[in-house]
Amino acid sequence: MTASLFDEGSAPSRAGAPLAVRMRPRTLDELVGQRHLLEPGSPLRRLVSGSQDGRAGVTSVILWGPPGTGKTTLATLVSTSTGRRFVELSAVTAGVKDVREVVERARDALAMQHQGTVLFVDEVHRFSKTQQDALLPAVENGWVTLVAATTENPSFSVISPLLSRSLVLTLAPLTDDDVRDLLRRAVEDPRGLDGTVELSAEAEDHLLRVAGGDARRALTSLEAAAGAALDAGSGVVDLQAVERAVDRAAPRYDRDGDQHYDVISAFIKSCRGSDVDAALHYLARMLEAGEDPRFIARRLIILASEDVGMADPSALQVAVAAANAVQLIGLPEGRLTLAQATVHIALAPKSNAVTLAIGAAEADVRRGLIGPVPAHLRDSHYARAQDLGHGVGYVYPHDVPGGVAAQQYAPDQAEGRRYYHPTRYGAEARYADIADRLQVALGHQAPPEQKPEERDAAAQVGSDGAAEEPREPAAEPGATDGKG
Repeated sequence: MTASLFDEGSAPSRAGAPLAVRMRPRTLDELVGQRHLLEPGSPLRRLVSGSQDGRAGVTSVILWGPPGTGKTTLATLVSTSTGRRFVELSAVTAGVKDVREVVERARDALAMQHQGTVLFVDEVHRFSKTQQDALLPAVENGWVTLVAATTENPSFSVISPLLSRSLVLTLAPLTDDDVRDLLRRAVEDPRGLDGTVELSAEAEDHLLRVAGGDARRALTSLEAAAGAALDAGSGVVDLQAVERAVDRAAPRYDRDGDQHYDVISAFIKSCRGSDVDAALHYLARMLEAGEDPRFIARRLIILASEDVGMADPSALQVAVAAANAVQLIGLPEGRLTLAQATVHIALAPKSNAVTLAIGAAEADVRRGLIGPVPAHLRDSHYARAQDLGHGVGYVYPHDVPGGVAAQQYAPDQAEGRRYYHPTRYGAEARYADIADRLQVALGHQAPPEQKPEERDAAAQVGSDGAAEEPREPAAEPGATDGKG
């Protein structure tokens, strides 16, 4: 199978070729982004430049990255390097027979003409194990130099023997500045729109949001918008032209202005108010506008403690998990984890008891209620600590029935202060009962008046009448058992 990138009638420069094809870089100097892969002497630069010093040949590479980040462009640049045949296969259409045919021809060209072959396989993750196995001898023996492109993690989609014979190079999403340079170049370049239209700042910003780091999508959207503007008799591609062309409205959202603060405020208040649909609306609005998903994730974590708290302790776990997931997978998939956390928090029972508790405690500390730590609670794990009275009289809770030792824990100035007042909402109702029982066990309040039937139940020894197991005697004071 011969190269298809430059077949007659399908060259990038042909009339009517898509803008993204016409604007494909012709040299490394025209390439935007991926500079981390093109340092002098890097495998990819040596492959593109065709350099080979006789001692270290070029290496097969697997290009892994999101769509529109330059994988096919790099393959095109390789195809123009001198001295080597270039063959392209698409994993979508090629079969094992096609792979073996390419390998045989590459082997013949190397043996009879001393000409190497560069084989570009697009969407290599779609190749079956058998198809990938067919490439192994050619890659291992150097009959072909493989350049494979994939949007899937090659650790899971490419067989281990092929991975071990290639370098995996990770392409990063293009930045907004990278895509902006491409758009402006396409407007002015004779290969592109050749200055026939102007691109407004608002339209450019919307194209950046629509692109999401995908150069091909940005140029395709620009071409459609330019066509719409010219058909309407206008030489300016404005926001309305882009919205009509890509069928996607531009959210009125300024990441550095009022909209940023107003929308996130509405999102938080909708979650707090348990309106899950409104919360999802504002989440979608932020994501469509290009808001940093990590910022949204951080707000969800705060919400989980500030407005849900102990009414549903799992809300914090969900929010933290969503934040970690966003870091790992990014967008667009990360929107699912953010939506899941939003739904969980919006539907959860609400309590701000934790927020009020820490606020009240901080207020007391600021007012000076910070007396010395009671002597029996001080660290006693050092020489002469007990001579100073540190740790003396401390009761180890695990040594007493019920595991609660009634002794003073707060400093004198804060003794008797109660900060946490649990609600009766959701899971916090259970914690409220526990907190009330502990206040009695710690001696902070008198036990409630018991009804006769409750006194009879309390008089029983255990639920089955069994006596309590004897406890081991307490360790000597000062022993390093966690008691000091």
